[in-house]
Amino acid sequence: MAKKLLVIGAHSADFLWRSAGTIALITSQGGSALVLALSYGERGESGELWKEAGQTIENVKRIRHEQAEEAAKRVGATFKCLDLGDYPLIITDDGMNQLIEVFRTEAPDIVVTHTDKDPFNPDHPLAYETVSKARLLASGAGVASAFERINPAELYMFEPHQPELSNFMPNTYVDIGAVFGQKVSAMDVMGAQSYLKGYYTELAARRGNHAKRISGKDIKYAEAFQRITPAVVDSL
Repeated sequence: MAKKLLVIGAHSADFLWRSAGTIALITSQGGSALVLALSYGERGESGELWKEAGQTIENVKRIRHEQAEEAAKRVGATFKCLDLGDYPLIITDDGMNQLIEVFRTEAPDIVVTHTDKDPFNPDHPLAYETVSKARLLASGAGVASAFERINPAELYMFEPHQPELSNFMPNTYVDIGAVFGQKVSAMDVMGAQSYLKGYYTELAARRGNHAKRISGKDIKYAEAFQRITPAVVDSL
């Protein structure tokens, strides 16, 4: 059954490093994916762009949008940004309402976002808190209510840059070997943070090794996630 995926990052490139392979896999199977950024990461995650003389915040946002849009396209996804600002990311009532409306419009089966803890980036745990709250408000806590509601989506956290310091306990591994070339192609686009490509290529190989040892399957590359919502199954 084709799935509808919503990936929400604090900044425009967060989805790429942590979940681009999974996005490509779902879209290759006939599913759809929307990548939603709460901000462009124009202040805190665009160091390479700010090295250019005469750089402006408007131009940084434009470049970040173009790069994220192209990267999302290469894994079969659509990109959108709420442009709420970063470092600090501040979620106003209007920003929350915009996010709730995205949930209601998209009605995703699966939502992926940041961990609830990150000692190095205050925008990431705020994104988790915001996404978690918007998910609950859009679904009406799973019961009929006086407003339009959607069915609750499965909620996952993608892997942070330093998992051992961010409360991340992977319990779901996705084999991305068949689409890893698409992830590499997407990472090639992100010139504003090109230094991360090598790190996340190596991480995919390490997680592939972990997934192989867990499953016994021949897995070369994988992405790790932590599922937050309990799984409801017909049988073990």
